Amino acid sequence: MSDAAQWLERNGAYLAAAVAWLRLELERHAEPGGTVTADQVTAARAAMDAAEGVDPPPALALLGQRLGLSRSERALLLLCLAVELDTRVPALCARAQGDQASAYPTFALGLSLFDGAWDALSPERPLRYWRLVEVGQAGTAPLTASPLRADQRIVNYLKGVNHLDERLAPLLLPPSVYGAGELPPSLHQAVDLIAERLRQGAGTSELPVVQLLGAEAPSRRLVAEHTAAALGLVLYRLPASRLPMAAADLEAFARLWERETLLLPVALYVDVDGTQGEGHDASPAVVEQLLAGGGVVFMDSPEAVRGGDRPVLAVEVPRATVAERRAAWVAALGPEAGDAPTRLAGQFGLDLLTIRQIAAAVPPGANGEGGRTERLWDACVWRTRPRLDALAQRLRPTAGFDDLVLPSPEMDLVRQLAAHVRQRDRVYEEWGFRRRMNRGLGVSALFAGESGTGKTMAAEVVAGALHLDLYRIDLSAVVSKYVGETEKNLRKLFDAAEAGGAVLLFDEADALFGKRSEVKDSHDRYANIEVNYLLQRMEAFEGLAILATNMKDALDQAFLRRLRFVVDFPFPGAAQRRAIWERAWPPDTPTDGLDVDKLARLNLTGGSIHSIALQAAFLAAEAGTPVTMPLVLKAARVEFRKLDRPVNEADLHWPAATGARVA
Repeated sequence: MSDAAQWLERNGAYLAAAVAWLRLELERHAEPGGTVTADQVTAARAAMDAAEGVDPPPALALLGQRLGLSRSERALLLLCLAVELDTRVPALCARAQGDQASAYPTFALGLSLFDGAWDALSPERPLRYWRLVEVGQAGTAPLTASPLRADQRIVNYLKGVNHLDERLAPLLLPPSVYGAGELPPSLHQAVDLIAERLRQGAGTSELPVVQLLGAEAPSRRLVAEHTAAALGLVLYRLPASRLPMAAADLEAFARLWERETLLLPVALYVDVDGTQGEGHDASPAVVEQLLAGGGVVFMDSPEAVRGGDRPVLAVEVPRATVAERRAAWVAALGPEAGDAPTRLAGQFGLDLLTIRQIAAAVPPGANGEGGRTERLWDACVWRTRPRLDALAQRLRPTAGFDDLVLPSPEMDLVRQLAAHVRQRDRVYEEWGFRRRMNRGLGVSALFAGESGTGKTMAAEVVAGALHLDLYRIDLSAVVSKYVGETEKNLRKLFDAAEAGGAVLLFDEADALFGKRSEVKDSHDRYANIEVNYLLQRMEAFEGLAILATNMKDALDQAFLRRLRFVVDFPFPGAAQRRAIWERAWPPDTPTDGLDVDKLARLNLTGGSIHSIALQAAFLAAEAGTPVTMPLVLKAARVEFRKLDRPVNEADLHWPAATGARVA
């Protein structure tokens, strides 16, 4: 028989002896001169005490030790438990109280049976403080005459069935698999620090609330689970949005959870950060009462934590380093992964659990590792796709470098920009530049030029070449008139894109990155604070950010100094315009007799040329003909009028039967 089975057997024997003693006490109290003698009661009490003297002791003795029950309080709790265990006890309670309707325990019955039971009535004593017994309602009866019932969780515990209180279970998420796998060295340090501090404070008022900080939520949970495991505890997660809002309900939850920490080896992970935006006041103030209780509590919140009278241990959980991410990819993909671990670790700042999940979800294809790297890359892009729907628009890159028409120097800069993103792992990690730099590790660029010169298209080309998402920032959603809101929105943008799966495009960047002004009033001061915040955040951002503007001179010079690339998009010359006209229509578009040399003489930007090409295509579709020069020139007249520019009819005149076709 196992140790657990032996203990259950001994615990059952103790309960049987205890209930037998209690029945004799009730019978003697009901009939003082009856058949039950004092010697019988004493012998039954001795048998109960003997059954208690085992190692480990029975559940009632353990409960008394852990919750501070006095001998009389234990006896009163046993009286409530006996009603659940022995069908003869309710009738004995009625006889002992001289009322057939009172077939239940009461405080008055306990006071008459057990010496020193008066303290049990106090709400500060364990029976009521820990809610071991429930006080029922009996009309207008006083507290001493009200029915008592043992709490069902406690009944199960005393029977030897120890599980989480069913009233708490719906609010808590069960233990997860975050703790699976080895921890990297960067997280081991955090676990060791927290575990040592919790061991020092165990069983005292100095047990701290642990506040976990850091950019990666899975890494914070991973640290919490490994710390709990090191202390022999099981970690339950509580999303703060599930907490009851009413003060009485919150107090009840806190009391029951604190009781669980004394009955089970459990710890609590309160997730406030993961519940933001769920329509629930998940501020730390809501859980202050919970934190003020006992037990090991981890708090996942970016805001300051108030732990009541308990100290707060704030720990920054670092991101996994590139080397640790590469090692995780190697472990997850196996030795046949080739250069995939290096590519994936260098681009995507994923936590280690997500790496394992992606690797498991993208198995090798029928031909082994062939094509798996691309599928892994796509999976990483999807997993790191930020939730920016309210602040940015995701653009699907469709253009490539062959579609982009720029002078050679500018085209070379755009290609260098993509190369910096692709090769940053080699330069920063393998060649040691990260050890010399603590900021400016991201890649940032300014695309400056008139409207329509290809700035947004170039951003699409770069994102497409890197196989990353492109997000164009919605300035109307980011900029707020309320103090501090703009900075919060910008923090969301940069934090969401930090994992590396997105390119941020700040179109019309001069609206955000404009020059700081002399402070004349509070408006100027707060506007300058926004610019200062952007300066700091841009320098700390490790992803790719592209600024686009047609007002380069309006940008603050401090931004220009921090930008790695500044690409000027000039007004296209005749050669560039001809190349743009040649690419203006897709291969499937029917054309007839187009003279790109004549069209190149039209002094237009690439954006205007594409507008004309699209307009001409619609005209041709309506007329049921291919795209012809007259239709193109007709569309050009519309574009010139839209731009409020004079129309030179000599440039827009086309003889009826001339021109060469462009395939």
